Amino acid sequence: MPRYRDLFRTPEFTPLFLTGAAHTAAQTVVGLGLATLVYRATGSPLLSALALFGPSLAQLIGATTLLSAADRLPPRTALAGIALFFALGTAVLAVPGLPTWAVFTILLAEGLAASLGGGVRYGLLNQILAREDFLLGRSVTNMAVGVCQIGGFATGGVLIALLSPRGTVLVGAGLYLAAALLARLGLGARPPRAAGRASVAETWRTNARLLSAPARRRCYLALWVPNGLIVGCESLFVPYAPERAGLLFAFAALGMLVGDVAVGRFVPARLRGRIRFPLQALLAAPFLLFALDPAPPLALLAVTVSAVGYGASLLHQERLMALVPEELAGHALGLHTSGMLALQGVSAALAGTLAQYTSPRTGMVLLALASLTVTLALARADREAGAAPPSEAPSSGARPCPRTDRRRTA
Repeated sequence: MPRYRDLFRTPEFTPLFLTGAAHTAAQTVVGLGLATLVYRATGSPLLSALALFGPSLAQLIGATTLLSAADRLPPRTALAGIALFFALGTAVLAVPGLPTWAVFTILLAEGLAASLGGGVRYGLLNQILAREDFLLGRSVTNMAVGVCQIGGFATGGVLIALLSPRGTVLVGAGLYLAAALLARLGLGARPPRAAGRASVAETWRTNARLLSAPARRRCYLALWVPNGLIVGCESLFVPYAPERAGLLFAFAALGMLVGDVAVGRFVPARLRGRIRFPLQALLAAPFLLFALDPAPPLALLAVTVSAVGYGASLLHQERLMALVPEELAGHALGLHTSGMLALQGVSAALAGTLAQYTSPRTGMVLLALASLTVTLALARADREAGAAPPSEAPSSGARPCPRTDRRRTA
């Protein structure tokens, strides 16, 4: 079985890992600072949720227009340039007196850039690592996300108290700049993974090709919808408990870290297909406790246990990669990332709207019920599909999938 330390001996994995970690830390610090800034200025749960997760809505636009460039740009140049764009845009967000409409315009532009960055980053990861190491690699990058979110939300809460929400946003801009430098100085110069021109038409054609097989569609829906709805629940932490929001986010990140370690390192291959959907159902179930208005310790326990369910995403990604031609890996992973983040943005908007007209607690419970319903429906469809028909198999050029990935299990 491959080990974590073996990954860091792989050329370019360490700088790619550090670039992603710096980007996540920046995103976390900026998101908390900006959500607090907007909530203090407007008193609106909807606008606060959109400030934290709204840029994800732009991912939907990017996924349908820009994504074909993910395999057609030199990875190092693309990653460094995108991080630098984020650094400059975030610095502008900290300008005093910036109108709310200008804030969301900048967030829209950053979301478009992020839709491309996800495909470039994870496509490069797929190049760097061997097929059998991909799940472990995604596990360790997800662990970095968890650690950086724990540290980022905790640090963001301290920075808001010591400096201000605006000063916290500026710290995030500095972290984005560090990510740009890490990408430029640490990654090697690689040619694009695919030839040809990037275009909106090519993006649409490839998206249609990826979504044409029922098995891949189920993978994408499983990666997008249940998780996105639970992120909608999390987007209400600020209006639900403004003084404890950073702590709730940190405990959720801790749960995600535990889930990623358990799935990436300890779950044997023969069990992965069987636990994909049961583990994903764990995402929603603990949030139902919020119907009882739990005491703070129980609320922290619920969000921690819930976030363990994010580990199911690793299993769905592994399944997806077994069904995707290798030359489309960057685009396929970019579509996964963009769709996931777009659904997070939609869910944050929906959550904010529900909270506006009911309460943050009610919004969480309703979204958790919707997430659980979708997970159960997808599990049933996957079980009824049985063995995948030949049309769902990856085309020539795809990496061979292990025997457990070829089995159609629930």
